[in-house]
Amino acid sequence: MPKLLVVDDEAIICHSFRKVFASADVEVITAGTVAEGRHRVAADRPDVVVLDLQLPDGAGTELFSYIRETDPKRPVIFITAHGTTDTAIEAMKRGAFDYLNKPLDLEGMSQLLGRAFEAARVMRDPAALPDDPTTDRILGRTPAIQDMCKQIGRVAGQDVNVLILGESGTGKELVARAIYTHSRRADRPFLAINCAAIPEGLVESELFGHEPGAFTGADRQRVGKFEQCGDGTLLLDEIGDMPTAAQAKMLRLLQEQRFERVGGSQPIATRVRVLASTNQDLDRLIAAGKFRNDLYYRLKVVTIRVPPLRERKDDIPELAHHFLFRYAREAGKDVRGFAPEVLDLFQNYSWPGNVRQLENCVQAAVYQISGRTIHPTDVLSLIDPDTPQAQPPAADGPPAFDLVRTIERMLRDGERDVHARVVALVERELIARTLGQTNGHQAQASDILGINRTTLRRKLRELNITLDKVVTDRAETDDVVS
Repeated sequence: MPKLLVVDDEAIICHSFRKVFASADVEVITAGTVAEGRHRVAADRPDVVVLDLQLPDGAGTELFSYIRETDPKRPVIFITAHGTTDTAIEAMKRGAFDYLNKPLDLEGMSQLLGRAFEAARVMRDPAALPDDPTTDRILGRTPAIQDMCKQIGRVAGQDVNVLILGESGTGKELVARAIYTHSRRADRPFLAINCAAIPEGLVESELFGHEPGAFTGADRQRVGKFEQCGDGTLLLDEIGDMPTAAQAKMLRLLQEQRFERVGGSQPIATRVRVLASTNQDLDRLIAAGKFRNDLYYRLKVVTIRVPPLRERKDDIPELAHHFLFRYAREAGKDVRGFAPEVLDLFQNYSWPGNVRQLENCVQAAVYQISGRTIHPTDVLSLIDPDTPQAQPPAADGPPAFDLVRTIERMLRDGERDVHARVVALVERELIARTLGQTNGHQAQASDILGINRTTLRRKLRELNITLDKVVTDRAETDDVVS
């Protein structure tokens, strides 16, 4: 269970965090002083720390220095009162994750905490090559996946830029994490930014930061990801969606290892290692004038192609069993395997959504069935083998399903808890598609759904819906439609 440590001497702040953010999925721990915060960091090993700058026995930066010394990869979010932002900005330059001003905007804090927990997960859960059973492994024994793993092994220890190419759902992030895990920077931060999920006008600010007055609404200095990451590793996910203005600044950074904040003139040096990934055809974008040719060659010092699942079908049984045991354990179910016909069905399907679609399919089947074996009737409502080019799932969850067909199958097979399971499937599809429509904006989605934001956040946790993938999948769908 992820742990959140809140260090603040205001009892109401600590109470608010325990009330709003504590759940079955997050444990909230509180402290009121620097000394107590040091003890909690050492004893409880929180995943994310929220830290006030002014504490009764010292400055929050003292505790931040201790955290950086003991674990430089742990995300720390500062909360500051009026007039203390300069100190928070200095902390950001030293590697803090972000900061918010008091009084706190709980919706903004919720979104920030979501990103911080995801960053902590990526840095905490290493990704490794197939022969290491102790970590989140890249699974597969086919020649295509083995060749890819050899490439990762050759390039991981070198400080060169890497461009990761592959269709949506193939596992590009896992490849990036494996490169980071086996690199000489594995003890330093790893941050990822999804270029497709950020409004075009804010991409430069997210990457490079901005000065006060740089644009409307820029009322304070902001430290960007490059400055925040220090000498760690930064993944630019969906680099093909980066606006052309940001591409020009990105090219200069890669050439000169320096940049300026938006609205600034002071050069800032950087030693960040850059990894980039995309599911788009960059050659086609270059021909259309949407991607810079010189940036492309700067990024692709080494190119790693992640093969689609249809090119590695012999890996499907291993992958399917891996997901089966994972979600059976999470659901507390005694599900032990697949009927042979299911594996035949899986291997004869083209999987347009790749490994992510296979994972979602197995997850949905595990939660639907009441027996110990998954049969063809348990997955036929989740994939259609007669239409192999069907669209991939619209969100980070089970693919769209035929409601009537699913209910009929459950009743025919004499399954139990049908009401709860059907309601969960419908809620998951409804919430995921609504968030896709609003580009991940929870307040707008709450208004459309007619539920409050606290209920929506609880549903996101219960239904295992991840906002960044909902937004990414929505963007990909829009690309196809346009």
